[in-house]
Amino acid sequence: MTRLFNDPAAFADEALEGFTAAHRRRVRPVTGGVVRAGATPAGQVAVVIGGGSGHYPAFSGLVGRGLAHGAAVGNVFASPSAQQIRSVARAAHGGAGVLLMYGNYAGDVLHFGQAAERLAADGIDARTFAVTDDISSAAPGESAKRRGIAGDLPVFKAAAAAAEQGLPLEEVLAVAERANARTRSFGIAFSGCTLPGADHPLFTVPEARMAVGLGIHGEPGIGEEPLPTADEAARLLVGTLLKELPEDVGRPGGRRAAVILNGLGSVKYEELFVVYRKVAALLDEAGVEIVDPEVGELVTSFDMAGVSLTLTWLDDRLEELWRAPADTPAYRKGALGEPEAPASGPVRAADEAPEAGIPAASEASRHAAGAVLAALDAVAVTVDAHVDELGRIDAVAGDGDHGIGMQRGSTAARRAAADAHELGAGAGTVLAHAADAWADKAGGTSGALWGTILRAVGNALGDQEAPTAARVAEGVTEASAAVRRLGGAEVGDKTMVDVLVPFADTLAAAVSEGLRLTTAWDRAAGAAEAAAAATAGLLPRKGRARPHAEKSLGTPDAGAHSLALITRAVHGVLLNHH
Repeated sequence: MTRLFNDPAAFADEALEGFTAAHRRRVRPVTGGVVRAGATPAGQVAVVIGGGSGHYPAFSGLVGRGLAHGAAVGNVFASPSAQQIRSVARAAHGGAGVLLMYGNYAGDVLHFGQAAERLAADGIDARTFAVTDDISSAAPGESAKRRGIAGDLPVFKAAAAAAEQGLPLEEVLAVAERANARTRSFGIAFSGCTLPGADHPLFTVPEARMAVGLGIHGEPGIGEEPLPTADEAARLLVGTLLKELPEDVGRPGGRRAAVILNGLGSVKYEELFVVYRKVAALLDEAGVEIVDPEVGELVTSFDMAGVSLTLTWLDDRLEELWRAPADTPAYRKGALGEPEAPASGPVRAADEAPEAGIPAASEASRHAAGAVLAALDAVAVTVDAHVDELGRIDAVAGDGDHGIGMQRGSTAARRAAADAHELGAGAGTVLAHAADAWADKAGGTSGALWGTILRAVGNALGDQEAPTAARVAEGVTEASAAVRRLGGAEVGDKTMVDVLVPFADTLAAAVSEGLRLTTAWDRAAGAAEAAAAATAGLLPRKGRARPHAEKSLGTPDAGAHSLALITRAVHGVLLNHH
């Protein structure tokens, strides 16, 4: 378990601070993460990678010449926010565009996609690419739904090496696509990981058993098998990957592969080498030529006891890129000479946009902002009271961080709203500030979606008119539509959408009947509570719980449950402020 920490909520920030202090010759801190110590050469595409903390060396440890130009670093097991990613990308940009790369998880997809849109608005050409190497997380015909695990490294490296050669953005992206299409990974685990401040792991494995097909966020395995010997583990890893070759990889001898045997946190190097001796022998028997193998901790999951095997099937071009030199804090290959002189400048990205001022608001809207602030206070108090319960529900088939993420987001939203309210902001601006703070501090899928919800309601309320029941219902309806557009989920997928849609629809219908807001909200909150309970009978079709669908039967969705709790808490505020 993770034993050395101060405030668990500050763990990720303090870890990044210590990392940059230890590696000043290679990286420098910027808002949201790190970039290379030396500026990106003019005209070179910047490869910016990222994801949650808890996976070192991924992602910050892979920043340096020959690999990433920057890394956006989120909270523990939570994607960085769009603002963090944008900040790092702006600092890394060398004038030739940015390729944003990440593992294929819902929160990362949302935040990196939003960051690309904001970069485009800034005049920076940006593309996104998600790594999908984990064969256990979806069938071959649905490879776009697969997670990114240790295959992140060879895909990141191929793209970064192409960028170092001066290729334009579209060609760097094409290299990433080629490398990803030829990369496969599979993992096993013997115990789960324990987050800082937690007193138990996110999942457990029975004595003399192992979990197979695991993720890197504390997700349980797809199944269980008897505990193997080292050679039996090697046979399972190699045999599983050789059953699924890319279509353009020939089956006769003469095939080449970059091979990564990755430790997930607690399996020691000597154990990895015992396994690798058999991996190498089995691949040799299968006619596979191993090219520059890597054995060690490359993409971890805190203290998870487990290993994964990655094969990237090489052609001449991919082999050239795999063998290319790199010099980062955690990954070095070949020789690049002395590093560039560190770039000077402040810790914050020099070109980060300044914060906008508080727009003028009417007296009625400023008065309503007080009720909004009270509602956000109630949300934060409710989340604090249920944080452990939300984490427990989420850990059944996910990564167990929903409660922590909601706590970070709601606390930040309340603080930002209070600051805006003190400066005389109207209801719409108070919600807009809360939305940005929630998305920025929570990260992950819930951060993006709650930021979207608050902003949609804020847009409907505005800063000039006193809020009406119709305007509130309009904002909630737009929030429902916006969340579905952004996340791609619909009713029945076992997500927060299963609660948000009936809540919004019931509220709108009740308001259209002429009911007062308090009465209409009460009816809608009841619909939300019933819908949240009903998610226990659904199989997840979206998010990290999807590969573990059967495990979640009988347990409600954590995001749906937290939304229902919040709707009821807000109703109490409405009663007091009506």
